[in-house]
Amino acid sequence: MATTLRPTLPGLTTSLGLLLLTGAAALLLAAPIRRPAPAVPLPQTAIVPPATLLHRLDGEYSRAGRPVDAPRVTVTIREPLEIMRYQVTAADYARCIAAGACKRLDSPAPRGDLPATGVSHADATDYAAWLTRETHAVWRLPTDREWAHAAGSRLVDDARGLDADARNPARRWLADYEREANRKAASDPAPRPVGSFGANEHGVHDIAGNVWEWTQTCLRRVSQDAAGRTTGETSNCGIYVVEGQHRAPMTFFIRNPKSGGCSVGTPPDNLGFRLVREHNWRDHLPAGLNRLLPV
Repeated sequence: MATTLRPTLPGLTTSLGLLLLTGAAALLLAAPIRRPAPAVPLPQTAIVPPATLLHRLDGEYSRAGRPVDAPRVTVTIREPLEIMRYQVTAADYARCIAAGACKRLDSPAPRGDLPATGVSHADATDYAAWLTRETHAVWRLPTDREWAHAAGSRLVDDARGLDADARNPARRWLADYEREANRKAASDPAPRPVGSFGANEHGVHDIAGNVWEWTQTCLRRVSQDAAGRTTGETSNCGIYVVEGQHRAPMTFFIRNPKSGGCSVGTPPDNLGFRLVREHNWRDHLPAGLNRLLPV
Protein backbone atom coordinates (compact mmCIF):
# COMPACT_ATOMS: atom_id res chain seq x y z
CA MET A 1 0.00 0.00 0.00
CA ALA A 2 1.32 3.40 -0.94
CA THR A 3 1.74 5.81 1.94
CA THR A 4 1.18 9.50 1.34
CA LEU A 5 3.49 11.66 3.36
CA ARG A 6 2.10 15.05 4.34
CA PRO A 7 4.66 17.61 5.39
CA THR A 8 4.06 19.19 8.80
CA LEU A 9 4.31 22.93 9.22
CA PRO A 10 4.75 23.56 12.95
CA GLY A 11 5.31 27.27 12.49
CA LEU A 12 2.11 27.67 10.50
CA THR A 13 0.12 25.59 12.97
CA THR A 14 1.36 27.62 15.93
CA SER A 15 0.67 30.94 14.21
CA LEU A 16 -2.83 29.83 13.24
CA GLY A 17 -3.55 28.77 16.84
CA LEU A 18 -2.37 32.09 18.22
CA LEU A 19 -4.49 33.93 15.68
CA LEU A 20 -7.58 31.95 16.64
CA LEU A 21 -6.96 32.53 20.37
CA THR A 22 -6.41 36.25 19.85
CA GLY A 23 -9.58 36.51 17.81
CA ALA A 24 -11.58 34.64 20.45
CA ALA A 25 -10.28 36.93 23.20
CA ALA A 26 -11.19 39.99 21.13
CA LEU A 27 -14.70 38.66 20.63
CA LEU A 28 -15.08 38.02 24.36
CA LEU A 29 -13.97 41.56 25.17
CA ALA A 30 -16.27 43.08 22.59
CA ALA A 31 -19.35 40.95 23.19
CA PRO A 32 -21.47 41.97 26.15
CA ILE A 33 -21.68 39.34 28.85
CA ARG A 34 -25.17 39.27 30.29
CA ARG A 35 -25.38 38.96 34.01
CA PRO A 36 -28.61 38.44 35.86
CA ALA A 37 -30.09 41.69 37.12
CA PRO A 38 -29.66 42.29 40.86
CA ALA A 39 -32.37 40.59 42.87
CA VAL A 40 -32.92 43.78 44.86
CA PRO A 41 -33.09 47.38 43.62
CA LEU A 42 -29.93 49.44 43.94
CA PRO A 43 -30.24 52.03 46.73
CA GLN A 44 -30.41 55.69 45.81
CA THR A 45 -27.09 57.32 46.64
CA ALA A 46 -25.59 60.79 46.92
CA ILE A 47 -22.04 61.74 46.00
CA VAL A 48 -20.42 63.94 48.64
CA PRO A 49 -17.47 65.76 47.06
CA PRO A 50 -13.99 65.92 48.62
CA ALA A 51 -13.57 68.71 51.14
CA THR A 52 -11.57 70.03 54.06
CA LEU A 53 -13.56 70.30 57.26
CA LEU A 54 -13.12 71.09 60.92
CA HIS A 55 -13.98 67.84 62.69
CA ARG A 56 -14.31 67.04 66.39
CA LEU A 57 -12.53 63.75 66.89
CA ASP A 58 -14.43 60.74 68.12
CA GLY A 59 -13.66 59.26 71.50
CA GLU A 60 -13.88 59.95 75.21
CA TYR A 61 -11.09 62.29 76.34
CA SER A 62 -9.82 63.02 79.82
CA ARG A 63 -7.18 65.55 80.81
CA ALA A 64 -5.35 65.08 84.09
CA GLY A 65 -8.16 62.72 85.12
CA ARG A 66 -11.07 65.09 84.29
CA PRO A 67 -13.45 64.65 81.30
CA VAL A 68 -12.86 67.16 78.50
CA ASP A 69 -14.20 67.70 75.00
CA ALA A 70 -12.41 65.91 72.18
CA PRO A 71 -10.24 68.28 70.13
CA ARG A 72 -11.35 69.73 66.81
CA VAL A 73 -8.89 69.18 63.98
CA THR A 74 -8.72 69.99 60.29
CA VAL A 75 -9.52 66.91 58.21
CA THR A 76 -9.10 66.57 54.45
CA ILE A 77 -11.39 64.14 52.62
CA ARG A 78 -9.56 63.38 49.38
CA GLU A 79 -12.02 61.11 47.56
CA PRO A 80 -15.74 61.49 46.76
CA LEU A 81 -17.99 59.62 49.17
CA GLU A 82 -20.96 57.66 47.83
CA ILE A 83 -23.55 57.18 50.57
CA MET A 84 -27.21 56.14 50.67
CA ARG A 85 -29.58 59.09 50.38
CA TYR A 86 -31.96 57.47 52.87
CA GLN A 87 -31.63 55.17 55.83
CA VAL A 88 -32.27 51.50 55.12
CA THR A 89 -36.04 51.09 55.31
CA ALA A 90 -38.15 48.43 56.96
CA ALA A 91 -39.09 47.13 53.49
CA ASP A 92 -35.40 46.92 52.51
CA TYR A 93 -34.53 45.03 55.67
CA ALA A 94 -37.49 42.67 55.25
CA ARG A 95 -35.99 41.44 51.95
CA CYS A 96 -32.82 40.46 53.79
CA ILE A 97 -34.87 38.62 56.41
CA ALA A 98 -36.84 36.82 53.69
CA ALA A 99 -33.56 35.74 52.09
CA GLY A 100 -32.43 34.22 55.39
CA ALA A 101 -29.44 36.57 55.60
CA CYS A 102 -30.69 38.86 58.40
CA LYS A 103 -32.19 38.10 61.79
CA ARG A 104 -35.79 39.01 62.51
CA LEU A 105 -36.31 42.22 64.45
CA ASP A 106 -37.85 42.24 67.90
CA SER A 107 -40.40 44.92 66.95
CA PRO A 108 -40.83 45.18 63.16
CA ALA A 109 -41.96 48.55 61.82
CA PRO A 110 -45.67 48.72 60.88
CA ARG A 111 -44.89 50.37 57.52
CA GLY A 112 -42.31 49.63 54.87
CA ASP A 113 -41.40 53.29 54.32
CA LEU A 114 -40.23 53.73 57.92
CA PRO A 115 -36.53 53.37 58.69
CA ALA A 116 -35.47 49.95 59.88
CA THR A 117 -34.95 50.47 63.63
CA GLY A 118 -34.20 48.19 66.54
CA VAL A 119 -31.12 47.15 64.57
CA SER A 120 -27.82 46.17 66.20
CA HIS A 121 -24.37 46.71 64.73
CA ALA A 122 -24.24 42.99 63.94
CA ASP A 123 -27.60 43.26 62.13
CA ALA A 124 -26.34 46.20 60.07
CA THR A 125 -23.17 44.40 59.00
CA ASP A 126 -25.19 41.29 58.08
CA TYR A 127 -27.38 43.47 55.85
CA ALA A 128 -24.31 45.08 54.24
CA ALA A 129 -22.85 41.65 53.43
CA TRP A 130 -26.14 40.49 51.92
CA LEU A 131 -26.57 43.67 49.84
CA THR A 132 -23.01 43.28 48.57
CA ARG A 133 -23.75 39.76 47.34
CA GLU A 134 -27.05 40.74 45.75
CA THR A 135 -25.90 43.88 43.90
CA HIS A 136 -22.28 42.94 43.06
CA ALA A 137 -21.14 46.21 44.68
CA VAL A 138 -19.32 46.58 47.98
CA TRP A 139 -21.43 48.15 50.76
CA ARG A 140 -20.30 48.91 54.31
CA LEU A 141 -21.04 51.11 57.29
CA PRO A 142 -19.45 54.58 57.17
CA THR A 143 -16.74 55.64 59.56
CA ASP A 144 -17.55 58.36 62.08
CA ARG A 145 -15.54 60.83 59.99
CA GLU A 146 -17.34 59.85 56.77
CA TRP A 147 -20.72 60.20 58.47
CA ALA A 148 -19.81 63.68 59.72
CA HIS A 149 -18.66 64.64 56.22
CA ALA A 150 -21.94 63.42 54.70
CA ALA A 151 -23.97 65.23 57.40
CA GLY A 152 -22.50 68.58 56.33
CA SER A 153 -24.39 71.49 57.86
CA ARG A 154 -26.74 69.07 59.67
CA LEU A 155 -23.96 67.82 61.92
CA VAL A 156 -24.58 68.62 65.59
CA ASP A 157 -21.48 69.48 67.63
CA ASP A 158 -22.50 68.47 71.13
CA ALA A 159 -19.31 69.52 72.88
CA ARG A 160 -19.96 70.79 76.38
CA GLY A 161 -17.60 73.74 76.00
CA LEU A 162 -16.02 73.26 79.41
CA ASP A 163 -12.77 74.81 80.50
CA ALA A 164 -10.31 71.94 80.66
CA ASP A 165 -8.65 73.55 83.69
CA ALA A 166 -11.87 74.06 85.65
CA ARG A 167 -11.57 72.48 89.07
CA ASN A 168 -15.17 72.98 90.10
CA PRO A 169 -17.11 69.81 89.12
CA ALA A 170 -20.41 71.66 89.60
CA ARG A 171 -19.79 73.53 86.33
CA ARG A 172 -19.60 70.25 84.46
CA TRP A 173 -22.68 68.84 86.18
CA LEU A 174 -24.72 71.95 85.37
CA ALA A 175 -23.59 71.92 81.74
CA ASP A 176 -24.47 68.21 81.44
CA TYR A 177 -27.89 68.79 83.00
CA GLU A 178 -28.70 71.68 80.65
CA ARG A 179 -27.62 69.71 77.61
CA GLU A 180 -29.60 66.61 78.56
CA ALA A 181 -32.71 68.66 79.42
CA ASN A 182 -32.60 70.31 75.99
CA ARG A 183 -32.25 66.93 74.32
CA LYS A 184 -35.25 65.47 76.12
CA ALA A 185 -37.39 68.50 75.31
CA ALA A 186 -36.55 68.24 71.59
CA SER A 187 -36.80 64.47 71.40
CA ASP A 188 -39.57 62.82 69.35
CA PRO A 189 -39.00 59.09 69.70
CA ALA A 190 -41.46 57.89 67.03
CA PRO A 191 -39.64 57.09 63.76
CA ARG A 192 -41.01 58.99 60.77
CA PRO A 193 -41.20 57.88 57.12
CA VAL A 194 -37.96 58.34 55.20
CA GLY A 195 -37.63 61.83 53.78
CA SER A 196 -39.53 63.48 56.65
CA PHE A 197 -36.52 65.48 57.84
CA GLY A 198 -35.56 66.74 54.38
CA ALA A 199 -32.22 66.77 52.58
CA ASN A 200 -29.01 68.60 53.37
CA GLU A 201 -26.79 70.38 50.86
CA HIS A 202 -25.39 67.02 49.66
CA GLY A 203 -28.79 65.48 48.97
CA VAL A 204 -28.56 63.21 52.02
CA HIS A 205 -31.95 62.89 53.74
CA ASP A 206 -32.92 62.60 57.40
CA ILE A 207 -29.37 62.80 58.70
CA ALA A 208 -29.25 63.85 62.36
CA GLY A 209 -32.99 63.17 62.67
CA ASN A 210 -34.57 60.96 65.32
CA VAL A 211 -32.86 57.78 64.11
CA TRP A 212 -29.26 57.32 65.19
CA GLU A 213 -27.02 55.53 62.70
CA TRP A 214 -24.34 52.94 63.29
CA THR A 215 -20.78 53.59 62.14
CA GLN A 216 -17.83 51.23 61.92
CA THR A 217 -15.73 53.40 64.26
CA CYS A 218 -14.72 51.67 67.49
CA LEU A 219 -14.89 53.51 70.80
CA ARG A 220 -11.62 55.19 71.80
CA ARG A 221 -10.64 56.39 75.26
CA VAL A 222 -7.83 58.93 75.26
CA SER A 223 -5.92 60.17 78.31
CA GLN A 224 -4.00 63.45 78.27
CA ASP A 225 -1.70 65.16 80.72
CA ALA A 226 -2.30 68.69 82.02
CA ALA A 227 -0.58 70.15 78.95
CA GLY A 228 -2.88 68.29 76.52
CA ARG A 229 -0.33 65.68 75.45
CA THR A 230 -1.68 62.18 74.87
CA THR A 231 -0.45 59.78 77.53
CA GLY A 232 -2.57 56.76 76.67
CA GLU A 233 -5.21 55.49 74.25
CA THR A 234 -7.31 52.34 74.19
CA SER A 235 -9.75 51.10 71.56
CA ASN A 236 -12.76 48.88 72.25
CA CYS A 237 -14.25 47.28 69.14
CA GLY A 238 -17.08 45.69 71.09
CA ILE A 239 -18.51 49.22 71.30
CA TYR A 240 -19.14 51.44 68.26
CA VAL A 241 -19.96 55.09 67.69
CA VAL A 242 -23.54 55.88 66.64
CA GLU A 243 -24.34 59.28 65.15
CA GLY A 244 -27.52 61.34 65.19
CA GLN A 245 -28.61 64.34 67.23
CA HIS A 246 -25.53 63.57 69.31
CA ARG A 247 -22.81 60.97 69.40
CA ALA A 248 -23.18 57.93 71.60
CA PRO A 249 -21.13 54.79 72.23
CA MET A 250 -23.18 51.63 71.77
CA THR A 251 -22.39 47.95 72.38
CA PHE A 252 -22.48 45.98 69.11
CA PHE A 253 -25.36 43.66 70.06
CA ILE A 254 -27.70 46.36 71.44
CA ARG A 255 -30.93 46.78 69.46
CA ASN A 256 -32.90 48.92 71.89
CA PRO A 257 -30.76 51.85 73.11
CA LYS A 258 -33.05 52.37 76.09
CA SER A 259 -31.89 49.01 77.43
CA GLY A 260 -28.29 50.15 77.77
CA GLY A 261 -25.09 50.62 75.82
CA CYS A 262 -24.80 54.39 76.08
CA SER A 263 -22.18 55.21 78.68
CA VAL A 264 -23.29 58.79 79.40
CA GLY A 265 -26.13 61.15 78.56
CA THR A 266 -29.52 60.68 76.96
CA PRO A 267 -29.68 57.39 75.02
CA PRO A 268 -30.62 57.53 71.33
CA ASP A 269 -34.29 57.12 70.47
CA ASN A 270 -33.83 54.58 67.66
CA LEU A 271 -30.95 52.65 66.13
CA GLY A 272 -30.84 52.37 62.33
CA PHE A 273 -28.23 52.72 59.60
CA ARG A 274 -27.30 53.70 56.07
CA LEU A 275 -24.39 52.36 54.04
CA VAL A 276 -21.50 53.65 51.97
CA ARG A 277 -20.73 52.17 48.57
CA GLU A 278 -17.04 51.39 48.45
CA HIS A 279 -15.21 51.75 45.16
CA ASN A 280 -12.32 49.40 44.46
CA TRP A 281 -9.78 48.61 41.77
CA ARG A 282 -12.38 46.89 39.56
CA ASP A 283 -14.22 50.17 39.08
CA HIS A 284 -11.20 51.55 37.19
CA LEU A 285 -10.88 48.67 34.70
CA PRO A 286 -12.14 48.90 31.09
CA ALA A 287 -15.72 47.68 30.87
CA GLY A 288 -14.86 44.72 28.61
CA LEU A 289 -12.16 43.41 30.94
CA ASN A 290 -14.32 43.89 34.01
CA ARG A 291 -17.04 41.72 32.46
CA LEU A 292 -14.59 38.80 32.16
CA LEU A 293 -13.73 38.80 35.85
CA PRO A 294 -15.68 36.60 38.28
CA VAL A 295 -18.08 38.35 40.62
